[in-house]
Amino acid sequence: MGMYLVSVGAEEWFGDEEDGWGEVASALNTELRQRGLPPYEDVPPETDFAPGSGQAFEEKLTPSTTGFLTLCQTHLSREESEILCGWTVLVPFSLDEEIWLPIESGDYDSMVAGAPQVLPLAEKLAVAIDLPPETPATCDNLDLSMWFRHQAEEMATRTGPWSNDLDTAFYVALFLRAAQHSIRRGCPIICT
Repeated sequence: MGMYLVSVGAEEWFGDEEDGWGEVASALNTELRQRGLPPYEDVPPETDFAPGSGQAFEEKLTPSTTGFLTLCQTHLSREESEILCGWTVLVPFSLDEEIWLPIESGDYDSMVAGAPQVLPLAEKLAVAIDLPPETPATCDNLDLSMWFRHQAEEMATRTGPWSNDLDTAFYVALFLRAAQHSIRRGCPIICT
């Protein structure tokens, strides 16, 4: 099965059914109001799947994260690493600090981070490894995973730190594209 990063449309975000995120959406809006911020209600609707449209985001977290976590330790502070890697919910607006929400269906809290805070951290790592511009900009059907499995291996002869560890480069691209997608589409992205 594994872990996925996926974009969520309004129906699922506000939904109360088993796969819905209504509990998190409601708790987040309560926290936002307590901080004097407007609630997050302008979530775009679900989109029909159209490969290459850039309207949805779906990637599976399968490669090893060892090299990526080492890269984070080298180039980011501990707090920055936690913001970049520790979120369960990524929202398209700025947050002064991450928000922790309890999840009734589990025995853990979910960290909500703002994509505008995650993006510069991912960009910093992308510069550090010289992530190639050919890396897919949209990730709507495991596009990034497929690119790293096929085209990246063919390009790995091109010199640059990114080609030294394709698993690390995958995670840099994953967090970069997730933050960009959340901001571009105005939608939440969840780790599930």
